[in-house]
Amino acid sequence: MTHGEFHWVLATQAWGLSTPAVYGEFDRQVAAGDIVAEEPRISEAVMQALMAGDPHRLGAALHNDLQGPALALAPRLERVMDAAHDAEALGVMVSGSGPTVAALARSRQHALAIAAHLRAEEVADTVLTASAPAAGATVIVP
Repeated sequence: MTHGEFHWVLATQAWGLSTPAVYGEFDRQVAAGDIVAEEPRISEAVMQALMAGDPHRLGAALHNDLQGPALALAPRLERVMDAAHDAEALGVMVSGSGPTVAALARSRQHALAIAAHLRAEEVADTVLTASAPAAGATVIVP
């Protein structure tokens, strides 16, 4: 079970990014030795941050193995990430295989401020905010 609330900003694009292409770029980068492929695992740092309800620790623990490959295929996503960092997001990452970028905020008000900054910078087609955990959601640790 998580504790506390986490406030997110999601910056989406009208254009897509092919998941097979991102995985193909991941495989290419692994073969070139640019990145090291690791076995999928649950991040202990993420789980501890969720259990503690600590958005600062969660922001520091955010990681996505597909981020580098997604940025290689869509370097303009770096502008979104830079803008979120400029707005002092606690953590920023490409969500899944992209092109959505997720930014973690300190509070609901901070999430609204980050969203306003992203809109003003015109780096995304749509900017949304969300709070977690969602009612009824449970984190299960195997």
